[in-house]
Amino acid sequence: MPSRLEKICIEKGLKMTGQRRVICQVLSESADHPDVEKVHQRAAAVDPQISIATVYRTMRLLEDSGIIRKHDFGDGRARFEESHEDHHDHLIDMNSGEVIEFTSKEIEALQAKVAARLGYRLMGHKLELYGVREKPGTGAKAGKK
Repeated sequence: MPSRLEKICIEKGLKMTGQRRVICQVLSESADHPDVEKVHQRAAAVDPQISIATVYRTMRLLEDSGIIRKHDFGDGRARFEESHEDHHDHLIDMNSGEVIEFTSKEIEALQAKVAARLGYRLMGHKLELYGVREKPGTGAKAGKK
């Protein structure tokens, strides 16, 4: 059964080798935002013949085709996720490196308001928030049950 990304590749007319299929499967099954090394580690567990160079080339092809998006979350590694129609933003935990996806109608409205106030119609944006988890008992949720 072809993975989600493999189906998209086929629809876009990309040649699908066995190794590309494995890489697409790994990316389709990823719940995180893996870097190339992590994709290679996961793909090599399925097919030990997959080289890191093959993963780099495939990731570039998928990115150039608009199938995946590359992110720089400030940790020195390019991280990837499947391109989606729906918009979301990211909160990056600076201690663990965890990337949390979220949406906020309030933030979206505020960004459009700011752009309009400056005389622009907002065509798109990318929002990345960086933070550290607060200690238990502090912050906005403290005392709420």
